Amino acid sequence: MLGVIGGSGLYELDGLEIVKEHNINTPFGKTSAPILEGSYSGHTILFLARHGKGHQFLPHEVNYKANIFALKTLGALRVFGVSAAGSLREEIKPGDLAIASQYFDHTRGKRDASFFGNGIAGHVSTAYPVCPSLSADIAAAAKRIDQDIHIDKAYGCVEGPRLGTQVESYFLRNQAKCDLVGMTNVPEAFLAREAQLAYCTVCLVTDYDCWMEDPSQHVSVEKFFEVYLGTLEKAKSVLSELLKVPFTDIPESIRSSLQTSILTPDEALNEEQKSWLNVLRA
Repeated sequence: MLGVIGGSGLYELDGLEIVKEHNINTPFGKTSAPILEGSYSGHTILFLARHGKGHQFLPHEVNYKANIFALKTLGALRVFGVSAAGSLREEIKPGDLAIASQYFDHTRGKRDASFFGNGIAGHVSTAYPVCPSLSADIAAAAKRIDQDIHIDKAYGCVEGPRLGTQVESYFLRNQAKCDLVGMTNVPEAFLAREAQLAYCTVCLVTDYDCWMEDPSQHVSVEKFFEVYLGTLEKAKSVLSELLKVPFTDIPESIRSSLQTSILTPDEALNEEQKSWLNVLRA
């Protein structure tokens, strides 16, 4: 099953025929919002508003662990994220769509970034944090409907909630070699890997952050909304087309990423730990 995580402005999915609303209290707390299960383009999917129904949560306040765990509990194998992002490259223009294949974590340690710890030691590989099969499926869907989409881009995730300084923008663009900047894909992408889920986000490019010398090009909330809603419709069209063709198989390296990643033996775990770890391993 496909899980869809909606970002800013995407609090419900038009056309989703809701069958059930799941209010899940996970071992890691409550999800950002109820998870909606329903039919979309003839397929059963799960939909979750990352920031809550009315955008109550700032990026660092989102319970990413609960969100990913709940989607896995409900049977998701793949996660299609939708996120706003700023562009750090002139050729990636406001209004464009882009797929991130790499992440640079420029957050400040406030976010609960892993399922592991507190008695369970685990270290998953995130050298390639995005599922190549799902990414290719999304790119192919965009191509079928003649929707341009940038692929294989690097996303720098910042803490927020403030918008960045120009020197920070320069650092992400020049030193970290990032193409996009946003606030929400970390730790979401890494938690998805710990949950053995195929993950890919479609970024909705809304601005040029603030690396350009012309202040009129700098990001603001006002400019964000001027561009975002139109770009969102493009992403919805890609999602609808994506579901029309069977998914490519998820690489075994993702579906069994925990097989050799956990150092703590099962006999050292309590029943509660075994219970939630078995969900991630499924």
